[in-house]
Amino acid sequence: MNRAIKIRIFPNREQQGFLDAQFGAVRFIYNRALHIKSHYYKKKGINLSPTKELKALISVAKKHAKYEWLKQFDSISLQESTRNLKKAFDNFFSPEMESRYPQFKRKQGKQSSYHCMNIDCDSESIKIPKLKSRIKAKVHRPIEGVLKSITLSKASTGKYYASLLFDVEKVLPEKPKHITQVKGFDLGLSDYLIDSDGVKIPNPLFLLRAERNLRKKQKSLSRKVKGSRNREKAKLLVAKAYEKLTNARNDFQHKLSKRIVDENQALIFEKLKSSNMMKNGKLAKHIGDAAWFSFVQKVRYKADWAGKHFVQISQWLPSSKTCSCCGHKLESLPLAVRHWICPECLTLHDRDRNAGMNIRLAGIIDLKAEGFTVSA
Repeated sequence: MNRAIKIRIFPNREQQGFLDAQFGAVRFIYNRALHIKSHYYKKKGINLSPTKELKALISVAKKHAKYEWLKQFDSISLQESTRNLKKAFDNFFSPEMESRYPQFKRKQGKQSSYHCMNIDCDSESIKIPKLKSRIKAKVHRPIEGVLKSITLSKASTGKYYASLLFDVEKVLPEKPKHITQVKGFDLGLSDYLIDSDGVKIPNPLFLLRAERNLRKKQKSLSRKVKGSRNREKAKLLVAKAYEKLTNARNDFQHKLSKRIVDENQALIFEKLKSSNMMKNGKLAKHIGDAAWFSFVQKVRYKADWAGKHFVQISQWLPSSKTCSCCGHKLESLPLAVRHWICPECLTLHDRDRNAGMNIRLAGIIDLKAEGFTVSA
């Protein structure tokens, strides 16, 4: 199986200049390819393929004196930018992704480049094409398997990272056919995670806790003159504040996902359409802060690595307003109502725990339909 680790790298001043130029070349190819594709379709009605016609233009451009500077950089990374453009258009036309039309990449913000030839890494450094010297790195995990690719990136805070992809000679553990530990999980805002046993994990509210600090730094940034050194310093402080917020959220999600995967043989979640939920102006900020999609993705791949079952049920399941005891379904259940009594069996329900129990039951049905035995 393939496994990736993200490490911090520490290029010297000369290497930083090369990496920044490498990112600029990748960004240039992406933007030019997007411009040509959009122009040809708008003016001539011709739909150029990024991975065919536009990719072929890279070698043609290198022969031109104006674009001869592209020869200084890894050709694979330049070609990969056209594949990224194709993926962006595929997401745009996919009804499930609901992505917007591909946008031009800016010099500010996150930058990246992909390398898969003439690469190497050890416990203290990495090597990439077109750069003679090795880049100092902090490899915090033992290196296992064959190195397949290195993806370099630069965060908005100015830090450099490398994502190392290894082909590990390991087989994913087989998932159990007889399941005895199953839990359904409901995601929320007041409580981040509620399982079918009624255990609730409070929402850390990272954005709310950092909001005062962010507001102060953003207000200071807005007062700086555009293009000035002070504005760049203020922008860096804002980027560092957001980086600290993101790191805290990821740390919480990784620890929580690891814990629930270790405790269960099957994990049942409900598919959530976060893009539709974000249209609620009052809750959009809190939904974005919760980052449910990111958390579910962490649970999914950790479950695969551990040989556990991961099931997602339909988002249209009325899990909150269906009685988990008798199956009676309410016509409506406003979001403000946190507890309700079933009119049929007179059971008092906690809204979130009831949803978790219904999600668990629907997941057990799906597992049995796939041929597994569930005795939980």
